[in-house]
Amino acid sequence: MPAFTPTPFTPAQLTELRAALLNWFDRQGRDLPWRQGQEGRRDPYRAWVAEVLLQQTQVARGLTYYQRFLDTFPTVQALAAAPESEVLKAWEGCGYYARARNLHRAAQHVATHGFPQDFVGWLALPGVGPYTAAALSSLTGNEARAVNDGNVRRVLARLHAQTHPTPAWVQGHADALLDPARPGAWNEAVMDLGATLCTPRTPQCPACPLRPWCQAHVLGTPTAYPAPKARPAAQEVHAVAVLIGTPVCAVLERRAGPLLGGLMGLPTQPFEPGAPGAQTGALADLCTRLHATPGPALGQVTHTMTHRRITLHLYRADGGPDPQDVRTAALSRLDHKALHLAQAHAAPLFGPE
Repeated sequence: MPAFTPTPFTPAQLTELRAALLNWFDRQGRDLPWRQGQEGRRDPYRAWVAEVLLQQTQVARGLTYYQRFLDTFPTVQALAAAPESEVLKAWEGCGYYARARNLHRAAQHVATHGFPQDFVGWLALPGVGPYTAAALSSLTGNEARAVNDGNVRRVLARLHAQTHPTPAWVQGHADALLDPARPGAWNEAVMDLGATLCTPRTPQCPACPLRPWCQAHVLGTPTAYPAPKARPAAQEVHAVAVLIGTPVCAVLERRAGPLLGGLMGLPTQPFEPGAPGAQTGALADLCTRLHATPGPALGQVTHTMTHRRITLHLYRADGGPDPQDVRTAALSRLDHKALHLAQAHAAPLFGPE
């Protein structure tokens, strides 16, 4: 299959298709806080924060996180001046914390040099890929750049009845359909269509403005396009963790690595669950490193991050470093689950707080 073939629509059909989708968007487009402002000239900071946040977060959840982040850092200058620990705390719960670290680094550049003026400028910032650069250049600079994300892929695959659309195929067709007069609105319209009507499992074809041109609708099998992607099995990771102190005042360590780097968390030690005595040995090694004495097991929690499913086996321990107030620290959901477990199931061990 070639990477891209020209759109099958005639110029007249393309004009009608664009008008149908944009008229629908003008009537039915989602009312989202980052969409305030003149079309094609949105506030670059608000649009940027929203695009980064929504890379791995659904809109319904993202609304709360977005407002919290903007309340904490209302301007790019405020974000640039903040310590990384405060940025991570404001991002807490959103996951994929590399996004927050990159946003912070990029804000420091923007605070000095100003916001990018085009696709190439956005693409040069840390953490900004082709999709985000296309979205921001079209939304804030009215640049004719088509976005390519999961919603766009699904809409275009159904429009053309394409079972296995490659990234190049999607980008080519997205470029061909883009309305050059309203590129930002067009990008948002395609994404809104995919998020609200052209959904993965229950597409609402009768209400779709693109139904007259949709080959998947003509064939009567819209959910067959695109074919599901094969997803790798989640890697199982096991670790022991210790709670020294209480669920609100505990010993914490700074995480490292691409997933949770920069966050604080309960001290942990990974182990291979199939090896005899591995869990006990990991607990002993962890407590030796902390100069602590292991105590009773408190239970276990699990959490899935990217392609990893982490099971944390939580123990009480005594001694070790001084505890700190966990309420002011940026913690992962995994650590919040562990602290909640300790609070719910082991409160008598700690007494009144």
